[in-house]
Amino acid sequence: MQKISLLGAAALLAIAPATSPVSAMPPPLPEVEGKDAATLRAEMESGRIYEGLTALVYLDRIGRIDDHGPKLDAVIATMPQADLNAEGKRLHDERIAGKARGPLHGIPMLLKDNIETAGPLPTTAGSLALKDNVTNRDAPLVARLRDAGAIILGKTNLSEWANIRSDNSTSGWSAVGGLTKNPHALDRNSCGSSSGSAAAVAASLAPLAIGTETDGSITCPAGVNGIVGFKPSVGLVSRTHIVPISHSQDTAGPMTLTVRDAAAVMSVIAGSDPADPATAEADARKADYVAALSPDALKGKRIGVMRDLVGDRADVAALFDAALKQMEGIGATLVEIADSRKGDEGLGAAEFEILLTELKADMATYLGSLPNANAPRSLPDVIAFNKANPDELKWFDQGIFELAETKGGLDSPAYRAAREKAVRLAGPEGIDRLLKTHDVDLLVGVTNGPAWVSDLVNGDSYTSPGTSQLPAVAGYPHLTVPMGAVEGLPIGLSFIGAKWSDADILAAGYAYEQASGKRVAPTYRPSVAP
Repeated sequence: MQKISLLGAAALLAIAPATSPVSAMPPPLPEVEGKDAATLRAEMESGRIYEGLTALVYLDRIGRIDDHGPKLDAVIATMPQADLNAEGKRLHDERIAGKARGPLHGIPMLLKDNIETAGPLPTTAGSLALKDNVTNRDAPLVARLRDAGAIILGKTNLSEWANIRSDNSTSGWSAVGGLTKNPHALDRNSCGSSSGSAAAVAASLAPLAIGTETDGSITCPAGVNGIVGFKPSVGLVSRTHIVPISHSQDTAGPMTLTVRDAAAVMSVIAGSDPADPATAEADARKADYVAALSPDALKGKRIGVMRDLVGDRADVAALFDAALKQMEGIGATLVEIADSRKGDEGLGAAEFEILLTELKADMATYLGSLPNANAPRSLPDVIAFNKANPDELKWFDQGIFELAETKGGLDSPAYRAAREKAVRLAGPEGIDRLLKTHDVDLLVGVTNGPAWVSDLVNGDSYTSPGTSQLPAVAGYPHLTVPMGAVEGLPIGLSFIGAKWSDADILAAGYAYEQASGKRVAPTYRPSVAP
């Protein structure tokens, strides 16, 4: 896997086009720190920057911030510079010819390294067992992104196997990529499992990234890294050629600096895939998510406040109260909910039974599809590999893998009972009940507490109850938007809605974001402590 070396200004200028539509001189090196995709797109349209040069400037930032300097370890691998330059030139020429493909045209993107891509990069899921897993096939969502003109910059680190190997794991660590640091304080955790995608976007190593979520793996990393993360309704985005955990709960989604960018990505990646039966309704359900955005989207809306999931930190509660007042000020009516988890006893156990059973079955299906003859073919193969390779088990065990292997099939009574119970408690008797009983349009809550100190020996120590489980198990949309910081550590605000209400949830988050502007830039300080 190739990682970028530092590029000098001369090398960057050397790949700029000989002419531009506004000047015979090469364009200046673009400043990309803190710039969202919509801003970059506008600068490309104006001729101020060049697609290929922009991609290489991001590669240079990866070299300076990810491989050196703060050494975030957010990026596992990058595409060869020559490939990126050729792709950038092609997209530049298309734009000059009046054939720009839309808001993602020429925009560099990073993908979580459990998503397959055609080309030289392996898809490892962070595991040494898949270090040579070059499949030469694009996941359908990647094909959609390429068709929309996005430039695939490389792959991001993740909690190994998307954090399903051990209950004593440290989020953001993988044997392939090491430990991803939080750019707001380098000793703090980046949460998981889409750790690298979140840290990379926060640090402007790319303006856009794709993460995946089974339960909290987009929203928690986005929250603690101070960016926008959107987990769409399950079935809106294809999961084909993505390393799986659970066909009931898995989905991919955008991780971005702004809600507008997340909506632009969703407008591209949403859609049906014949190879993924869960997406049968996607073509009928998808929308133009950017067109649905409005700063007035919360006017007249009734918002259910999940007060019981705020946690016990007064500083976090104060941020939440300030956010509520902001939404009230732009026209929302607040409805306090003190019992958002009432009656869902047993949901956690039922969800775990589902994940274990589906992990065993779905992993066998995925591994069996790999074209590499030397790839593991089943969960027992991976377990055996890990036992034979000390670098895999040096920090934590594979207890969840081993427990999953003891489970029956998808037709087992235990699995079927757990599935019925979990879906009912999270959906009809969970989110749907709250929306109906309290007569509200959507729910809001605290996404995360302050990022904890990473501890490879003792594992994670979450600092908030979180809001991810109900929408994760039900398969409903969940958006997190920055709502400020505690001691410089970002806190996210969650927006949750009914199945297929993705456009409404993005619009609600956009309205809050436009009124508040609470995203904070990373400082790369070694620690929160003075």
